Amino acid sequence: MNHILFITGFISYSSAWFLMIVIAIISFIVQWRFKSKFKQYAEIPLLSGLSGQEVAERMLHDNGIYDVQVISVEGQLTDHYNPETKTVNLSPDVFYSRSVASAAVAAHECGHAVQHARAYSWLSFRTAMVPVINIASTLTQWTLFIGVMLLFFIHNPYVLAVGVVALALVTTFSFITLPVEFDASNRALAWLNNNYTVMQTREEHEQAKDALWWAAMTYVVAALSALATLLYYASFLFNRRN
Repeated sequence: MNHILFITGFISYSSAWFLMIVIAIISFIVQWRFKSKFKQYAEIPLLSGLSGQEVAERMLHDNGIYDVQVISVEGQLTDHYNPETKTVNLSPDVFYSRSVASAAVAAHECGHAVQHARAYSWLSFRTAMVPVINIASTLTQWTLFIGVMLLFFIHNPYVLAVGVVALALVTTFSFITLPVEFDASNRALAWLNNNYTVMQTREEHEQAKDALWWAAMTYVVAALSALATLLYYASFLFNRRN
């Protein structure tokens, strides 16, 4: 906590607010770029003709994983791996599609399943943090706003301090997510590169790599956004107390 307050001592309210705006703009651009890339590559048929479901099942089996089920879930860009139920959950646009985008996304989510099977340390750490982060996320919903009000009107910093600590945990979780996501993409691309029955040309592989890179960038800007928000609220706490 002292480290956070020390850093925010050099950040005024206005500069912290400006940082949040800049990152919000960058986040919008990255999200737009990712969605446009996904749409572009979703319209390019995979030469092998495999669906997202088939790609996922093939990658799992190639990695000796037979206890993970590939299922379809409702929504768009709702693809994820659930370590508790051992399911690779793919949105309909990925599960049924036979495009470069669907193959890339399916392989990425299977990358998380491979991490789980291999006891990848960052994934294990991230999973262990989930119960704490759920509590911290709930705390931030009311402690930050109420804490700022109490700080300004009755000079009580304690509620805001709880909110800042909770937000610091959420921010840490966002940064821990980064190596997990990048590693899953690397595993996916390595597998796709070595399986020409899935992606038969170098061009397809480069397109998949591009799609996954932009997907990873959404996690990067999300982490930076969480950090900017943390600095913003921490600056209130530090500057008001001094």
